[in-house]
Amino acid sequence: MIQEFKTFIAKGNVMDMAVGIIIGAAFTAIVTSLVGDLINPLIGLFTGGIDFTNNYAVLAGDVAEGASLEAARETGASVFAYGAFIMAVINFLIIAWVVFMLVKSVNRVKDAAAKEEEAAEEAPAGPSELDILMEIRDALKK
Repeated sequence: MIQEFKTFIAKGNVMDMAVGIIIGAAFTAIVTSLVGDLINPLIGLFTGGIDFTNNYAVLAGDVAEGASLEAARETGASVFAYGAFIMAVINFLIIAWVVFMLVKSVNRVKDAAAKEEEAAEEAPAGPSELDILMEIRDALKK
């Protein structure tokens, strides 16, 4: 069983997956900061600061009028936090759009690099060193 585990861990796919997960976690932090610190404030500027996070409905319990969602939860009331869900969906859509644009840019760069490689492969190589030496030899014989 230990040998099987060593074989499993030593496979390249497992290591690639581990590296991908680590990079994905770091990338998530970057994208979350991009959305939360840069994009959402700009959207708030254009929409007049609309924030649905504190929109909720009290299902059971007593909550003071105008209390924040966090304050309502602290009182022990049962709340239906639809605003937090709406903001999570909006953030997801923004993050998905940013990731889409990033992947699209990376694919464009990859395609350009592939076209350059194809063009380099298709270019005539010219005479080889052996061909040039044979021409020099033939010229000297004359």
